[in-house]
Amino acid sequence: MKLIYCSDKKLWNDFIRTASGNRGAEFLQSWEWGELERSEGKEIVRVGVLAEESGKKTAPKLLAVATLIKKSLRIIGRRRFYWYSPRGPLGDAAAIRFLMKNIGTGWIEAAKNQDGNGRPVFWRLEPAKEPTKEPEKIGWSLKKTRDLQPKKTLLLDLKASEEELLAAMRQKTRYNIRLAEKKGVEIIVGRAEDFSEFWRLMKKTGARDGFRLHQPEHYRNLLNDTALVKLFLARYRGKNIAAGLFCFWGDKVTYLHGASDNEFREVMAPYLLQWSVIKLARKEAYLYYDFYGLDAEKWPGVTRFKLGFGGRTAEYPGTFDLIYQPGWYLLYGCLRKLRRLF
Repeated sequence: MKLIYCSDKKLWNDFIRTASGNRGAEFLQSWEWGELERSEGKEIVRVGVLAEESGKKTAPKLLAVATLIKKSLRIIGRRRFYWYSPRGPLGDAAAIRFLMKNIGTGWIEAAKNQDGNGRPVFWRLEPAKEPTKEPEKIGWSLKKTRDLQPKKTLLLDLKASEEELLAAMRQKTRYNIRLAEKKGVEIIVGRAEDFSEFWRLMKKTGARDGFRLHQPEHYRNLLNDTALVKLFLARYRGKNIAAGLFCFWGDKVTYLHGASDNEFREVMAPYLLQWSVIKLARKEAYLYYDFYGLDAEKWPGVTRFKLGFGGRTAEYPGTFDLIYQPGWYLLYGCLRKLRRLF
């Protein structure tokens, strides 16, 4: 096995599409999502593990990959940083161990002609399977940390017919979908000029439900790539009353962000909005629909809403820090705790 930079978009995406199992392709590791991150000014590095037999006469064969997003640790020094891999790395267990061992050795920094101070303090990763915690296998200590991406999600298998999907829903969910249809709620595809309406609804939802919102530029940036992220609006009596951002990538459609106007909650527009996108995903031959996040304690209302659509739950191991510089990592942890106190 050998570590490489990957600059081949097709090779990368083809691997991601086949490496995620029955949870569907992980869009956060896709080439397109990395470019969205780069457009927000972040440094992106794509690393892979190549099989030894790959060479000039054979097609390259990836065994594992990880998109690395560089995150500053200014709290402990201007030049300190860590790498973050949302929903990654992906691939063969042995190849992932190889990645874990070598990311912190200075390989990336040496390839970029950087000095030793450029080494990461840690690598924050979110593997698809529980990673090994045996230091002798990876050369570094691994620590469970606060989860960043939702640990549990809800998936619909879109190979089922529309009738089967409806039958698997809770009775109240089916009723609310039909009520919205009866009331005349219309679902439309949003355009760039509809961003102000989306943001208006997001602010209403954040204030009502206590959700922490990203800066508006982040949502606007998502909508710049309309092939990847699409905006859908629910319109009632000429007014937009609900909205959602959905990622269409690989074999899966993922519900990213949703908002609604509480003034019109009796027409149940969010139910029809979800059902309309589910039907579209199925029509376009996607295999999975991902509601992207369940947490009965943190988001009780949203979780009840999502569970009403049936489906199956899937759980990830969570977020881990692979610690390459223990002293700096300890200082980082202490300063973070102190900051929360004041």
